[in-house]
Amino acid sequence: MPELPEVETTCRGIAPHIQGQTIRQVIIRNPRLRWPVPETLSQDLTGLTIQSVTRRAKYLLISTETGTLLVHLGMSGSLRVLTDAQAAGKHDHIDFIFANNTLLRFNDPRRFGAVLWTTAPSAEHPLLNGLGPEPLGPDFNGLQLYQLSRNRKVPVKSFIMDSHNVVGVGNIYANEALFMAGILPTRHAGKIALARYGRLAECIRTVLADAIGQGGTTLRNFVNEAGKPGYFKQQLKVYGRAGLPCVTCQKPLVEQRLANRTTVFCQACQR
Repeated sequence: MPELPEVETTCRGIAPHIQGQTIRQVIIRNPRLRWPVPETLSQDLTGLTIQSVTRRAKYLLISTETGTLLVHLGMSGSLRVLTDAQAAGKHDHIDFIFANNTLLRFNDPRRFGAVLWTTAPSAEHPLLNGLGPEPLGPDFNGLQLYQLSRNRKVPVKSFIMDSHNVVGVGNIYANEALFMAGILPTRHAGKIALARYGRLAECIRTVLADAIGQGGTTLRNFVNEAGKPGYFKQQLKVYGRAGLPCVTCQKPLVEQRLANRTTVFCQACQR
């Protein structure tokens, strides 16, 4: 599914095309997403101008003068910018058409995504108000992780994937960051020292920033705003490499299920 780097890639990709543009029309072909698309969305948005396009966790925030559109890509969603009258496909559920004829199309084969509208401050929305800090922001550091983890017996991989502790560290990047930090994903979060959390925080930032720089990870059907795949998969050190030699010590990587998620690690390099 699209994780933080994929959502950030989409955010940066669509912003130059729609920021400052006025919505001329909204076409809703299928309102049955993870949550129903608001019945009045077309009426609410028509005539409004996009003031900013930002990201909070895995949500895209498309702000106007009267409210904010919250978009979640779910398991298989994408937003694509089109500049012609390309015919809609089976899974093209919503079109946002702008006055300059730019078209922003929401596609979601599995329909686990969401398109919601709020006129309240976006930070107060129930989906956003309980979230932890952004991993690439100034409020995220190892000390914070260390303090939150005390007396916690949950595996550290599950701990850093909990959006109440830090947002946007999905399964792929949790595997990669823990390998880079040399921390065993099954180790209890409360048993990890402050210095190691400092290292882990740095590794989370590095892995996510590198993935954003490569345009995200191509797994299943993720594509960016132009319909092109990301390339970070070529740099994955552990995820998807179970049984292959560790890039550091050459011993076979181990795979197991942890909290029902695929977890790959090196028993020699991670402790």
